[in-house]
Amino acid sequence: MKPAQSLAAPEEATLSGTQDDRPPSKTRRKQEMAALQQLGEELLRLNPAQLARVDLPEPLREALLEAHRITAHEGRRRQLQYIGRLMRQVDPDPIRGALADATGASHAAVALLHRCERLRDQLLEDDKALTDFLAEHPHADAQQLRALIRAARRDAATGAAPKHARQLYKWLHETLLPEHGAR
Repeated sequence: MKPAQSLAAPEEATLSGTQDDRPPSKTRRKQEMAALQQLGEELLRLNPAQLARVDLPEPLREALLEAHRITAHEGRRRQLQYIGRLMRQVDPDPIRGALADATGASHAAVALLHRCERLRDQLLEDDKALTDFLAEHPHADAQQLRALIRAARRDAATGAAPKHARQLYKWLHETLLPEHGAR
């Protein structure tokens, strides 16, 4: 009877999850650190305006801005390691979500992009769209919006490059971005 009981004891330990309480292996820790360093490299690819929209601790933000200034290969590599070490102190999930929004990889960012394109086209075609937009968004700067629409229409009429249409899109995106993030 004794041998059967000793064989059952390890199975019970496995089923109760006591073996899962062990700390992660060295390989697993290295993989996690490499993933955090990779996330830091992705943050480094953002321009300063996009980086400003990502909620980061101040030491990490300063390290990323410093990495933009470093041109020497070895210095940049060491700075990336430092960024990876700083990344271990923060929760990476919100940063990944903000990074996806900033780079346009998330569904919400793509939806906002399409919404701004549709709005731009509607505003250039019809004055009623302007009235509707201003009624829906009373916080919007109506004077600047009207000036952008006039300039974009003038560009289209003369066959010039769509510089002002791009500016109109950018203005719409910046105006709707805080509202979009709140939803």
